[in-house]
Amino acid sequence: MTTIGNILLADISPLGVRGMQWALVIASSLVLFFLSPLAKNTNQFFKAVHKKKVPNTFMLMGSLVISWIFAKSITNAANLGLDYGLVGGVAYAGYYFSFAVAGIIIYRMRIQGNFTSIHHFLTFKFGQGAVAVFSILIAIRLFNEVWSNTMVIGTYFGDMGTSSYYWSILVFTTLTLAYVLKGGMSSSIFTDVLQMGLFSVLLIVILWSIFSQETSFTAQRMLASGTWSFEMGLNLLFAAVLQSLSYPFHDPVMTDRGFLSSPKVTLRSFLLAGIVGAICIVLFSVIGIYAQSQNMTGQAAVEVGKAFGVVILLVINFIMITSAASTLDSTFSSFSKLLSVDLNLGNTLKFGRWSMVLIAILGTLPVFLDAEILSATTISGTMVIGLTPVFIFWKTKAPKISFHLSVFCGILFGFLLIFKWFPQQMIFTTGKYADLLWINFWGILSCVTLYLIPKWIKG
Repeated sequence: MTTIGNILLADISPLGVRGMQWALVIASSLVLFFLSPLAKNTNQFFKAVHKKKVPNTFMLMGSLVISWIFAKSITNAANLGLDYGLVGGVAYAGYYFSFAVAGIIIYRMRIQGNFTSIHHFLTFKFGQGAVAVFSILIAIRLFNEVWSNTMVIGTYFGDMGTSSYYWSILVFTTLTLAYVLKGGMSSSIFTDVLQMGLFSVLLIVILWSIFSQETSFTAQRMLASGTWSFEMGLNLLFAAVLQSLSYPFHDPVMTDRGFLSSPKVTLRSFLLAGIVGAICIVLFSVIGIYAQSQNMTGQAAVEVGKAFGVVILLVINFIMITSAASTLDSTFSSFSKLLSVDLNLGNTLKFGRWSMVLIAILGTLPVFLDAEILSATTISGTMVIGLTPVFIFWKTKAPKISFHLSVFCGILFGFLLIFKWFPQQMIFTTGKYADLLWINFWGILSCVTLYLIPKWIKG
């Protein structure tokens, strides 16, 4: 594969490679558009009911995994593999503990509480004020998902600020919007399954090339990479596990899928998705581990693609397209459901489709403002740690003020992280992500305490 790739790279100009990338974006989007089911009613558009059937275990699991393995995520996984070896990949995979947390809690909320959505639960327990605050948080999350993923796609077509960079983002966003407008959540779930299958095949092709005889890169070398210490990745691993107690609940792309199928199918799908997703992230970090073994610098996925030639470069590019498209279509459908169903602003197909157009436009604007691309995950993850006691203790009776005290405490700790105002004396490990770990630790402890104090006062 390496030899073929290098021969092709010698024969094809950069302009020709760029043309192939454009062909991949346009062809894959058109195929998904024509294959996507057409939603004719709100059940199909918002609840993914297709031919009177809800998604089965395999469909739901595949949709959950690929909608979370977004372009930004696999870029991070590869770069962490480059920086920290296998420890970096495992650390980032720690976020997939979120699936187990969300799956178990949503299952119990449905079985024991008869709740039909996260908004239903919050309205019942904490009132409209809590729903308003929560809706703002997840709207910001969805807004971030649009630009942070499309900007990754743009970097494969040109340097930031170039016309090819901007045009690729605009075309990609428009084509993805087109097929999800057709079927809403039904399109999102259906295309996710196709994208998951394609992602798996492409990942195998990349790994096959990396572990080929020509590279002399072995599984033993991969397993021996990195050092299992706080300084070399464990800070991030423990921070990811802590954030997983709240992180999934501010992501409607995940939680919306928690109420589509039966409770048992949903629980099984979430648990499987956590395992499969974590494995995929670790395997994708192998790209970075290989880059580390070759003393490469820069963006791991891009540099490895260049080293292996145009074939692997295009395969990596196609993986980015596939993962970004799956996240983007899920973002559009979740934002549409948020406004139309959860906030009851207009439960119609027309309103749902116009909501998608709105988030596509608003979410693309930051692209032209040079927003920071890879900070969204860790920062937003800290800002929502206040949701931890709200959902972990969902059965515990608590006054409305408990929700607000905990959530705004989490937002405060998020700002402490952003502006680096947290006292160093309370950070007990060293290295990168040490502040992330300990701010989340002390933050969650503070949020839980503030959540429970009003309950203790009321007796």
